[in-house]
Amino acid sequence: MSRYLGFDLGAESGRALLGSLSGGKLVVEEVHRFPNTPVRVLGTLYWDTLRLWHEIQHGIGVAARERKLGLDGIGIDTWGVDYGLLGADGMLIDNPRHYRDSRTNGMMEKLFETVPRDQVFGYTGIQFMQLNTLYQLYAQKLAGSPALGAARRLLNMPDLFNYWLTGVAKSEATIASTTQFFDPREMNWSMEMLKRLDLPGEILGEIVPPATLLGKMLEPPYTPVYATAGHDTAAAVAAVPAEGGDNWCYVSSGTWSLMGLELDAPVINAESLALNFTNEVGAAGKIRLLKNIAGLWLLQECRRAWMEEGAESSYEQLAGMAAAAKPFTATIDPDAFLEPGEMPRKIADHCRQTGQEPPQTHGEFARTILESLALRYRYVMESLETLGKRKIEAIHIVGGGSRNALLNQFVADCTGHRVVAGPSEATAIGNILVQAMGAGELANLDEVRAVVRSSFPLTTVEPHPSGDWDRAYQRYRKLVGLG
Repeated sequence: MSRYLGFDLGAESGRALLGSLSGGKLVVEEVHRFPNTPVRVLGTLYWDTLRLWHEIQHGIGVAARERKLGLDGIGIDTWGVDYGLLGADGMLIDNPRHYRDSRTNGMMEKLFETVPRDQVFGYTGIQFMQLNTLYQLYAQKLAGSPALGAARRLLNMPDLFNYWLTGVAKSEATIASTTQFFDPREMNWSMEMLKRLDLPGEILGEIVPPATLLGKMLEPPYTPVYATAGHDTAAAVAAVPAEGGDNWCYVSSGTWSLMGLELDAPVINAESLALNFTNEVGAAGKIRLLKNIAGLWLLQECRRAWMEEGAESSYEQLAGMAAAAKPFTATIDPDAFLEPGEMPRKIADHCRQTGQEPPQTHGEFARTILESLALRYRYVMESLETLGKRKIEAIHIVGGGSRNALLNQFVADCTGHRVVAGPSEATAIGNILVQAMGAGELANLDEVRAVVRSSFPLTTVEPHPSGDWDRAYQRYRKLVGLG
């Protein structure tokens, strides 16, 4: 039996999961969980990076020292786009900012004055979001950041933690592909674009594919460390339990919803630019053609606001309230809400501005969010069929959001497609099994997915389409300007 430790760091929390692999079956066990709480200082939003590093060390200690387990590998995945800068001495010289920090407000438009929008997409094939690494870096340049001037290496978050574990400073391809200065056709940095923007391409290091052995830990227990699929979505997609064929799409459902196809080559053309899709790297050389959707973050933010008012409900309770609430009271664009804080008020204001009666109860707010996510998925699915030139028959929903049975049913009913839900721990599972690929224990994605299917329960949700969903979809299309 082999044992791998996978660290999965999300926007709300992080955890260490132990994966035991034997006879084509994987058993995962959570050995450590910890909050990931951003910190605001003088109006700037940061990640508590050293606290996260402490928790990673603690998780290794629980597995290796307290439980005295021999580990065959360690891998770390995180959210995309954010980064740390290292100085000439190899030390961190600026605490990593949170992607929701306001420094990137208006930064895309400023950048497009030098390199127009269509040319940025031509270089990178990446969806335009102001939180992308490119705009964070450009904001630093325009602000005359001393840290950027002193930087000798840029490392995205999983690469930074891998560096602290091993002393090896390399960039893993799946996380590099989220920056919007990576060319997925060449599998390399887009140096020409960076030069045009007068951004320091020399601070970018060697790119390695997922499943690369970086080396052993610098300190006991000297476990091998793999550059697994460092972007959490790439790890989750590796664990999608699809079996052959290409008639499926995926939704990695959590704080964000990432919906897409797995392809052999990127789709970078006028149509994918117009639809604002992204081409990111997956495991085993695959391309993830996908759309970033706001996801369950809206519900998380509402829940947080209600808790501050003294009304605490679990996500399960909120789902129950939503199921009992009146359907189709309002429709929102989930992607219209980027910055944290006062989410119920923002949703109510959005409804008023679009001529709708705002939700009144917590259940109505929750139902509005879940229905609107399903409507958004339907539009993205239709766009994927166009871009990928294929007919989708099944939607695989993985990640924590796959436990939301009401949302799964809404997606099936809204799209008219079968939904396969699970595994809920897809990100950590993919992280662990990509490590196993690096160790030579699994040969390819087909073997990875066979392990997933044989190891974890899946739920199939059949659709019950209705005219109500079709009418709601037409309202949604008008709301977002699609006619």
